Amino acid sequence: MHSSAMEAFERLGHPIWLYDFDRQRVAWANASGLQLWRAESLEELCSRALGADMSPAVDKRLRQYQRDIEAEPNRQFQEIWTLHPQGMPVTVQIRFSGIRLDDGQLACLCESLPMPTLDVDTLRSADALMHTSVQITLYDSSGAALYRNPASRAATAAPGQTMDQHLVSAADQLTLREALSSRGEHQMVAQVQTIHGRRWHDLTARRCLDAVTGREAWLVSETDVSAVKAAQRQAQRLAERDPLTNLPNRNHVNLQFPALLEEIRSIGRQAAMIFLDLDRFKHVNDSLGHEAGDRLLIEVARRLRHTLRAGDQVVRLSGDEFLILVSDDDVVTHVRRLGLRLREAVSQVIRLGSTTVRVTPSLGVSLFPADGDDVATLMRNADMAMYRAKRLGGDQMAFYSADLAVEAGRRLTLESELLQAFDRGEFVVHYQPRLDAGTRQVVGAEALVRWRHPSRGLVLPGEFIPICEDTGLILPLGRWVLEQAARQAALWHQRGHALTVSVNFSARQIQSQALVETMDQVLLDSGCPPQALEMEITESLLLGEDSAMLGQLDALNKRGLRIAIDDFGTGYSNLAYLERFPLDCLKIDRSFVNQLETRPAIAELIISMCKVLELQIVAEGVETTGQLDWLRAQGCHHYQGFLSSPAVPADRFETLLAPV
Repeated sequence: MHSSAMEAFERLGHPIWLYDFDRQRVAWANASGLQLWRAESLEELCSRALGADMSPAVDKRLRQYQRDIEAEPNRQFQEIWTLHPQGMPVTVQIRFSGIRLDDGQLACLCESLPMPTLDVDTLRSADALMHTSVQITLYDSSGAALYRNPASRAATAAPGQTMDQHLVSAADQLTLREALSSRGEHQMVAQVQTIHGRRWHDLTARRCLDAVTGREAWLVSETDVSAVKAAQRQAQRLAERDPLTNLPNRNHVNLQFPALLEEIRSIGRQAAMIFLDLDRFKHVNDSLGHEAGDRLLIEVARRLRHTLRAGDQVVRLSGDEFLILVSDDDVVTHVRRLGLRLREAVSQVIRLGSTTVRVTPSLGVSLFPADGDDVATLMRNADMAMYRAKRLGGDQMAFYSADLAVEAGRRLTLESELLQAFDRGEFVVHYQPRLDAGTRQVVGAEALVRWRHPSRGLVLPGEFIPICEDTGLILPLGRWVLEQAARQAALWHQRGHALTVSVNFSARQIQSQALVETMDQVLLDSGCPPQALEMEITESLLLGEDSAMLGQLDALNKRGLRIAIDDFGTGYSNLAYLERFPLDCLKIDRSFVNQLETRPAIAELIISMCKVLELQIVAEGVETTGQLDWLRAQGCHHYQGFLSSPAVPADRFETLLAPV
């Protein structure tokens, strides 16, 4: 800097100093500047390493000044700053401008201007505006930026970026302007253009008056929620994807297939729904274990994808059940040929470790629109046709026909047996222990119903619960299971065992208007403490905006009953309901536990989310100490599974409890 300029600055009465951007030191100051900085001499002031104690926000703001001055040498900035010379806070109004030092380095000319009289709250708010990570911008009514705080300036793609240029979507631009004009405020999550590219921001905008001109202005504060949006996209992907085979799942069928059928109808083509079930798959699971069964399913899924055309749909419904949707001008001929290829592909030998196995498929076909006009009907009819293929010995393909009503008759027989079973008291409740992951002590139990069939022995719920759901028997059966579990929980509490007993609730039970009344009566009759019962409900029940159900769950939660999400991750996995509903616990589905050694990321994601939302975490299907060690290290609270015990009668369960 020329000596004449320094002499001129020296004669000025207000503090002036030069700040070297790159060295982060004062390069020169006049006498008033030395006094402001509490410096004994110019040499002493210039020797101070200001960057050592500088906050990240201040450093970022000065770097912004440097970039802007390099781009526009004549640009000036004026702000209220709080300096801390020798540790003493001094609030000053500073005008910043650029100047070149003798060695060519760009420096900042800092002039301390007369300060307006400000109260302490104003001073602190100005300082907070400097350091906050929230991006705050003041726009005029045309959308031009009047002011940006440091966080906003650091994220802005270009200094002159307008509000419309900031918002990526033209629809978002219009929505924001209309809302500000009509209501004076608006909140939205929108994609914006930043210096880091396109990001998702949560914006809150309010109409106000500019403090300088008095004209209408818009104050916009925003935070980056890109990570949350990414998590939501991942959750949505998981909601429609089977984690084992990476095929679409049943939710994908419900959400996407109706539109696909309408598209097929609109172009005048025919479609076929193919229900594929593996023959003797249970034998593989029972003899080789679930891990071998899972590897078999993964290989079958790969073969199905390879056999089908690019536009065909293949879905894993559950277990060893797959659903295929194809369309063609002559769909019957196409499906007959495809059925041969599918049977050949699936029935090829599969090596599972040192063992080779061979499974065959049973295929059931329903035609659209001849055999059904909607997804549910087509699936039901294809399922019935598949059971015909099973009865023919397997490794067959059968088309739906009206004579399959015989199968419906057999179903009616089973329904009749179920009704008699209820009247005869053939149902029993077994209890699977829930253990503390750290101490391995029993802390609770899950109540699971069994059917003690007079000729078939113990029948598991997977075989009869779906029929109970369809017939309405689920309501009296669910009430009976709840009563048994409540009495047992009360008995254990009386004996000094403070256990939490979990009871599975069906959709009909949860949606019943008498849910709260039923629970109150059961608690009263059994003498069970409310906190000793936990309601397990599935994810899909919480979708939508059912305010009545939300009200009932809130009422039960306030009574002390716990509410848990069962088999999390296998359904919709919608993050929104986890905050909207009064949940206490989330149970990780066994399919994720089985994959901990190869694909632990999903379980890690679920556990991390539970920690943030302060939900209790329970892992289902824990079968090995390795799985338990991993879950314990991740902070999982409880677990259940064959590692500890299968579901057992109440008297056998008590032998697992620690002495009181």
